[in-house]
Amino acid sequence: MIVLALDTCLGACSAAVLDGDRVLAARVEPMARGHQERLAPLVAEVMAQAGIAFDRLDRVGVTVGPGSFTGLRVGLAFAKGIGQALSIPVVAVGTLEALAAGSPGRVLTVLDAKRGQVYLQAFADGAAVSAPDALPIETAAARVAEFLPDILIGSGAGLFADMTPSALVLAADHADPGAVGRLAAAKAEVPPRPLYLRAPDARLPGGRLPPP
Repeated sequence: MIVLALDTCLGACSAAVLDGDRVLAARVEPMARGHQERLAPLVAEVMAQAGIAFDRLDRVGVTVGPGSFTGLRVGLAFAKGIGQALSIPVVAVGTLEALAAGSPGRVLTVLDAKRGQVYLQAFADGAAVSAPDALPIETAAARVAEFLPDILIGSGAGLFADMTPSALVLAADHADPGAVGRLAAAKAEVPPRPLYLRAPDARLPGGRLPPP
């Protein structure tokens, strides 16, 4: 199975092309904004490096959050466009599960959601043991103390490092696109939807929320 994997939810614009578990080409470019302008050229470059024509793709995997409201919508819209043009499935991958992919033992993925909150999800040997959630830091601290992870990973991992001195702390600010592709290849073909764990900070004129 040939998979194009995309991630624009966090602090990078990333793409990879995989043939089964094997990564043919990958590119990760750290950036806080500008994903919309960079994603299409980045994908073209990765496809060319992999030597794969677009009509050979079997599916597209894309991270759908939690993360930057604008970033996740950029990646999802682009992935859906490719899927419609090629009549291939687009598969959603959670940002938190992509961060945890490949890590053994008890893993907590923690993203700094700002405003005194974190996004958090627990895994055991790669399997989710809790749903992704947005929690106040104090509530999340109680979850960390209860779960006692072997690994803390994500942009918010350092917030709880003192609570788990024996845990490996990895302050990752983006997912590995290769992991996104492997997860997408293994998932059922369910139409993707953005994963919002709280209302976006942005507002339309009149205070209205953007559409889902």
